[in-house]
Amino acid sequence: MKGMKSKSAKGFTLIELMIVVAIIGILAAIALPAYQDYTKKSRFSEVNTAVGALRTAVTICFQETNDLTECDAGAYGIILPTLPSENIATLTVADGVISATSDANSDSTTMTATPTAGTPLTWAVTGTCTTKNWCQD
Repeated sequence: MKGMKSKSAKGFTLIELMIVVAIIGILAAIALPAYQDYTKKSRFSEVNTAVGALRTAVTICFQETNDLTECDAGAYGIILPTLPSENIATLTVADGVISATSDANSDSTTMTATPTAGTPLTWAVTGTCTTKNWCQD
């Protein structure tokens, strides 16, 4: 018996492996929804960019005409991008009010930027993007 060495077990037990799998499952359950929201928000950033450019154009139109009803798409340099784009479904400008809807990849989220005449021109942003905290003021 002196010449026999005890064989030590190497590797992981089944319970240790089950614990690791459970931890990975919990982390995935938390990370996946956060990642999906992040990708939708990044797709919505194209809407923010387009609306931001149109806000500048409407502001210039208002400075030139002092009348928001003159500030429509196609007038005074207010040019809409070609639609549909990859992430924008609709985009309109009427009487200075800019309305945009994203495509289904970001849940068809809406954004409306409404100007208030004054010096300076002020903007109120509404839509479903406000509840998701995706809008830029």
